[in-house]
Amino acid sequence: MTAWEKNIRRVIPYVPGEQPKETNIIKLNTNENPYDPSPRVMQKQMELSVLKKYPDPTASALVDALAAYHHVSNKNVFVGVGSDDVLAMSFLTFFNSTEPILFPDITYSFYDVWADLFKIPYRTVAVDDSFKIHAKDYYGENGGIVIANPNAPTGIAEPLSFIEDILEHNKDVVVIVDEAYVDFGGESALALVDKYDNLLVVRTYSKSRSMAGVRIGYAIGNEKLINYLNDVKYSYNSYTMNYPSIVLGVESIADEDYFRESIAKVIKTREWFTLQIEQLGFSCPKSSTNFVFATHKSIPAKEIYEKAKENKIIVRYFNKPRIDNYLRITIGTQEEMQIFVDFLKKLTDEAC
Repeated sequence: MTAWEKNIRRVIPYVPGEQPKETNIIKLNTNENPYDPSPRVMQKQMELSVLKKYPDPTASALVDALAAYHHVSNKNVFVGVGSDDVLAMSFLTFFNSTEPILFPDITYSFYDVWADLFKIPYRTVAVDDSFKIHAKDYYGENGGIVIANPNAPTGIAEPLSFIEDILEHNKDVVVIVDEAYVDFGGESALALVDKYDNLLVVRTYSKSRSMAGVRIGYAIGNEKLINYLNDVKYSYNSYTMNYPSIVLGVESIADEDYFRESIAKVIKTREWFTLQIEQLGFSCPKSSTNFVFATHKSIPAKEIYEKAKENKIIVRYFNKPRIDNYLRITIGTQEEMQIFVDFLKKLTDEAC
């Protein structure tokens, strides 16, 4: 090791889902929405101009649109480059205690990366054998709490009473609820924002709004929380939100009918797909997301993952304790999922 390497900040990075370069792939590994964004978004992107100038650092048009959509003040809204940016800013802003922050041992695997990166002490709390989170496990001293609801990669959603239970027992720290998948069947904690000034709810355009490539995330919380977030943002990079994202984000919010239709299609396919694979010997927790978390009674998950990939179908396999025999399968179009079911029927028949 050279002398200068001794001063390098070393972290184990987050590993994102594979992004294949081939075009003839059925891609069911990164929870993208299989349907295009609103036609309003597609049309507006053809009209974009003024790219030579810096965007509005406050992203006021998008903040105002989101505030109106969620019936809150614009002082309660923070926007960032995807929910990952919003969450990272939140970790940096709110988690500065000597007490460890808490989050489940099976959840979004970026949480421990940010904690390591920002030198935040943390402790993971084990979910039970059914992958359920228990609110009582989050009572007691801590430096903050992060709960993905619905959770990933399990797809399990907890009721609003569960979130309120955690808030009632943690009034002295910030509680972040990551609602990346809430539109597919979860119960939002936004209803509690006025009641608890330490609650921050984080959302994304990447899943339900079919805009993963544009990178839009946002948070809603007490005005004081949002002010603190903005202070950190403007100390780090004032222009985190680019001009096209601001414009297209507003257009998406304006097309509620298309938004609901797209979600309904994903949910319908998810329920159909779940029934199909259960008949083939798979089991999975009830999903409230745009994916299912499935395991087969006799065929190892890694084997299914590898054989699916050989057949130009990519799903997500996690080589991690407790979940290394599960696959996270994104819900694609009905046609894509039918192809995957046909592949699984052939695979399970051959295994008999």
